[in-house]
Amino acid sequence: MCKILISINPEHVINIFNGSKKYEYRKIRCREDVDKIIIYCTYPVKKIVGEANIEEILEDSPQEIWKRTRNESGIDLEFFNKYYDGRTKAVAYKLDNIKKYDKPLDLSCIGVKTAPQSFIYV
Repeated sequence: MCKILISINPEHVINIFNGSKKYEYRKIRCREDVDKIIIYCTYPVKKIVGEANIEEILEDSPQEIWKRTRNESGIDLEFFNKYYDGRTKAVAYKLDNIKKYDKPLDLSCIGVKTAPQSFIYV
């Protein structure tokens, strides 16, 4: 079992926990053996707030990824297009078994000193 710690903006974290965002988008794909995402909520929260299993990793053109995920994206097409502007590849992690922690954790609880720009393996 391999995990990654991902930095996510608070508005997207809210949408993950309320069920409207079932995909987390990235520009870079992680290793094949990753099966869990640890969710770090960025400023102003700056805490680890939950986790989710990775049900599936999709990798394709941004247009194809949007077509396949848009109904459960939790974002709009304008935001998506801006994020992938100039890119030929897009990655979407389908989230499953999403768990919000009762008490958010500091990064030090998992031996990490600073939040990742995108993600790090833990």
